[in-house]
Amino acid sequence: MTEHNFSIEFFPPKTPEGAEKLRVTRAKLAALQPKYFSVTFGAGGSTQQGTFDTVKEIRGEGHEAAPHLSCLGSSRDGVRSMLAQYQAQDIRRLVALRGDLPSGYGAVDFSSGEFRHANELVEFIRTETGDWFHVEVAAYPEMHPQAKSPQDDLQRFADKVKAGADAAITQYFYNADAYFRFVDDARRAGVEVPIVAGIMPITNYTQLMRFSEMCGAEIPRWVRLKLASFGDDAPSIRAFGLDVVTALCERLLAGGAPGLHFYTLNQAAATTAIWNRLIPASTR
Repeated sequence: MTEHNFSIEFFPPKTPEGAEKLRVTRAKLAALQPKYFSVTFGAGGSTQQGTFDTVKEIRGEGHEAAPHLSCLGSSRDGVRSMLAQYQAQDIRRLVALRGDLPSGYGAVDFSSGEFRHANELVEFIRTETGDWFHVEVAAYPEMHPQAKSPQDDLQRFADKVKAGADAAITQYFYNADAYFRFVDDARRAGVEVPIVAGIMPITNYTQLMRFSEMCGAEIPRWVRLKLASFGDDAPSIRAFGLDVVTALCERLLAGGAPGLHFYTLNQAAATTAIWNRLIPASTR
């Protein structure tokens, strides 16, 4: 499994208690030896300082860190300043995204910053910093919820890669066929960078439904009905979710996915359990 790219995502904590909890979570997940930890960037740049502080702390612990950077609400001067700060901390990875507006803004307002799309942000990063950063971008096997069509969405992805992206991380999904078809379509479009599969462990049915509704990730009907049938039985939800997601990961890796990127929601248990099933301790 060492040839695969295994990475872990956190969101920046908002309280001292959250920061301490994340340190404990990070210590547990660091034992799995991921390639890097990424840290999200809030809607409209709302967690900019928290993202920087968390990434700085991760780097100080000796781990590779990848902060998210967002287009919406960002100026060229602001991004230029952030890039300089990350270079000063010897950060070598970035996740470049279009990003989301804060809640209440309604439709996307491209006037809220100096970048319209993520390919413009990637191009700016390359112009400002050359090859200093390994740049990851987003990909959507089941189509971005705001895309005009699958073809348009694929073109947007290809534009980001052409602008200088080194690799991609997908939105989470539970349909492996959607991922494999997307990769095939990307290759036919001339995109050759690694496309790492985004993985969301299943631990809370209500939360999963809310997230999936927002981001357009489809939960297969049989999975949805099974989860709903457990009601408030959290242990059964977690056990079933572990089976479903582990089987998904096994199929993805067997089918050629270059790696897995886990959306942990700052929790260690589910990701650790999946990883231990994929990689028994005796084979590490």
